Order: sequence, then structure tokens, then C-alpha cells
Amino acid sequence: MHSRLQSCNKWFPLLAVVVFLGTGHTLCKAADDDFDKFGELDNFADAPLTEAVTHPAWFKLSFLDLRDDLKEAIDSGKQGLVVYFGQKHCAYCKKLLEVNFARNDIVDYTREHFDVIGMDIHGQRSVTGFDGNEYDEHGFALQHHINFTPTLIFYDKQQREALRLSGYYPPYQFRAALEYVADGFYRREDFRSYLARADVPMVFDAGEMNFEDFFSPAPHALDRSHIAAQRPLVVFFEQSDCHACDILHTGPLRADDIGARMAKLDATQLNMWADTPVITPGGEHTTAKKWADKLGLFYTPTLLFFDEHGKEILRVDSVVQFYRLRNVLDYVLSGAYREYPTFQQWRTATQR
Repeated sequence: MHSRLQSCNKWFPLLAVVVFLGTGHTLCKAADDDFDKFGELDNFADAPLTEAVTHPAWFKLSFLDLRDDLKEAIDSGKQGLVVYFGQKHCAYCKKLLEVNFARNDIVDYTREHFDVIGMDIHGQRSVTGFDGNEYDEHGFALQHHINFTPTLIFYDKQQREALRLSGYYPPYQFRAALEYVADGFYRREDFRSYLARADVPMVFDAGEMNFEDFFSPAPHALDRSHIAAQRPLVVFFEQSDCHACDILHTGPLRADDIGARMAKLDATQLNMWADTPVITPGGEHTTAKKWADKLGLFYTPTLLFFDEHGKEILRVDSVVQFYRLRNVLDYVLSGAYREYPTFQQWRTATQR
């Protein structure tokens, strides 16, 4: 693992988004503030909690008619609505609620620009969507293809989905996401492009990435659109000097049961900023950077899973630890995605 901050820019380049958007924070101060929070991921246990998490008191009390909720948000001068999909015993939800939403700057900014409505993906309360149809909370989550909790969907004034955050993201990226939607940048660029315009670029200094024996070497000819492969494929999009990548490789990937599962997949690693030639699973000739651009990737490490024919099964593009990664691998390796289109559908069925 790396030592304590060598420089703010190197360790936390995405914090420059905060400076870029004029929040008044200094880059190094923000970096120091966030380091301890982010450092908690080193020992983050993601197994289901024994005690249920509860929503903050400032979440909106709603009758769950999203049309009325959005109108009320707009009438009160806000930019839109955020729907939070969680679970009572979700460790990642607890991390969001007790780390990100423990920060006054994040809470104040969120409440100024959005109303937030909490939903339980296993809940039975009645929900009326923007389409006028009625669901229970569980059905509404399935309708919106929720794979991981927490998931936050940002809706703008026109009832359009402006951004979706699937999983847990550290405070500096979460704050940037809030500003990306509140300031209307989503109308003209994707979130990856928005982050890349920061004063300090997203790209880390050149260096070696963490290597695993199960990674296939170059050339990265991943095409399986014409001739089906024998096994599913996982593509690791990473970058050098990446703390979250270090945690993945020194933590979950060191577990014997996860290593055994990984050995049953085809696997390759790409630097998301490199011009390394790639033939994608769909047969497109491109580079790692251009493919990452097209996919809209902004978080490292991101793991993309593809079936034998090159169709994407799901992606893990947020913080992931032992329990979630093990379950994702079981979902892919068992072929359950053929019967259950979302990871959460499978989890619900197998937990009964």
C-alpha cells in the first residue's frame, strides 16, 4: 500500500472538481478532510448488518407519488428530485448515510438543491411513477433495473433521469455528482467528461498497475460477437497510483474463494487512460481510453462482466468489497443472469 499523502494532487485529483466549481475549498484542505473517510475503506466490512439503518430525518416524508414530489421540489426552488434505493441491512447504504451524509457541506448542498425520497428495494409501500403507473417499492426498483444499493437516481425538472449513482462513492466524488446535476452540466456532457475538466486532471501519474496471475496478456482481442467464448469475461478498468485499486487487489482479490471464482472467468486488465489497442467483446477496434470514454467510466476500479457472446451482464463501478464481489461472481458464474435480469432480482430470489 502507498504511504500517507505524497501530494494532494496525486492522491486526490478528483477533489479538484470541488475547486473547479468554485465551492471555495482549498485542494489540500479538502484532501486532508477526506483522506480519513476514504481510508476507512481499507477495513470496510460489507457483509449484511445486524442492525437496520434508518434514513436521515431530513429525507422527505412522501406519499410516494413522484409527480407530486417533483412538483413540490420545483415549487420550492429546487433543481429536482433524488430517489434513494436502499436496504435496511446494507453496509454500503450505512457508509453513504454515516459518512457522506455526516458532512454538513454535503447535507446542506443536497437539501438546498434537491428533495430526497428514500425507498426500500424490498418494501411494499405503494409508489406512483412519473408514468402514472403504480408499483410497490420492490416492483419499482425492479422496473428501474437496480443492481446495487445504495442507488441514487437524480431526476430533473422535466422528469428525466439526469444521473444515476449505483453503489457507494467517497465524499469527494459524491459532492461532484451533486454539483454536476444541480448546475445543469448533465445537459451537455457526461459525468466522466465533467470530472475530466477539473483544474487537476483525472489522470494519475504514469506507473505500474496491480497485476494478477489470472489476467490475460496483450494483445487484448476480446471479440466474442462472431464466435462464442467458453466462459464469461471480466474486464478490469484501472489506473496507476489508485488507492481504491490497491484496496481491491490487496483485499478481496487475495481471498482464496474469490480467487477460485476469478479463475473460472476470462479476465483482462486495461488502463482506462491508455491508448492500448483493444478489440471489444462486441468486435469494435478501438483503444482502452476511447472504450472507457464510450462507456462513460469515471471510477476506478470498474469491473465489467460480459457473457459468452459479448453482451454486457453488469458492471461494478463503485466501491466493492468481499461480500458483494463474491455474490457478483456467483451471479455471473452460475448463469443466473439469464433468468434474473438484475443482480438484485437474483439476490431476492436466493435469499428466500
